[in-house]
Amino acid sequence: MKTKYIFYLLPFAFCLLPFTFFGQESISFYFENNKSALNQVELTKLNKWISANQKSKILSITGSTDEVGSSGYNDTLSQKRVDYIFNKVKLSVKIREDFKSISLGEKGAKSNSKAENRKAIIVFLQEKDLAKEALLIQPKVEVEVPKDNPTNGLIPIEEKDMNFPEGATLEEKIQMSRPGTLIVLPEIQFYKNSFGIMPSSQREIFELIRIMTMNPKLYIEIQGHICCVDKDIRNLSLDRARQVKRILQSNYILERRIKVKGFGVSKPKFAIPEATEEQAAANRRVEIMILEK
Repeated sequence: MKTKYIFYLLPFAFCLLPFTFFGQESISFYFENNKSALNQVELTKLNKWISANQKSKILSITGSTDEVGSSGYNDTLSQKRVDYIFNKVKLSVKIREDFKSISLGEKGAKSNSKAENRKAIIVFLQEKDLAKEALLIQPKVEVEVPKDNPTNGLIPIEEKDMNFPEGATLEEKIQMSRPGTLIVLPEIQFYKNSFGIMPSSQREIFELIRIMTMNPKLYIEIQGHICCVDKDIRNLSLDRARQVKRILQSNYILERRIKVKGFGVSKPKFAIPEATEEQAAANRRVEIMILEK
């Protein structure tokens, strides 16, 4: 059945996807509360779809949750749902080279019914439409943020130029910083091609929340960076910075104390394409800039 894609026309969701959607199909699979695997009824539905679509091509899989639970937990759960569907289809259905794995978490909760929000959506092209693939899927070009674009008139000070003592904690670095100082948060990591935060990020995020709670005059800008591509066409770096901000706000840090900016790949620490995974990890980072303290 042809879909009208009302879900993707919602402003929040649409900005995540670099495609136009005319001529594409979608199908949704629904999960039980707090589950990242389908029940038998939905799994049978998925297997039937796989059998009927082995010559189709998958463009994206988007996961969402209801609004029960914390924002960070729901981001992780929706990504697990995407991963579950992807692992079921990857050996049987063609996957587009620039396939998008999108975790909306509770931001995808657009229905009044919680059950309808607990889902994963596959967007795909049927075999009959593959000849028109280049026309149906056109990249959306985003303008990169200029490399030198200081916030609040501040001149950025790289962390390495502050000469922090070896082993200094985040709290100690912030105490020694002055406005404009950039501090890398290396433990904050995201699932591939999404702004879903990985559970391993929890310690550093909670430490930042604690520090901001104890220092009410501390104002920061969260800066997102990505790696490995020529352009951040989905503005993923900004979405990741916004996601960290949402978690801080959900823990009672005032919105006016947090700004966000996405730099895409305009400020790499190593040349792109990176020579090693370590270089890619250094480029794919979240930093905070100290605005006031």
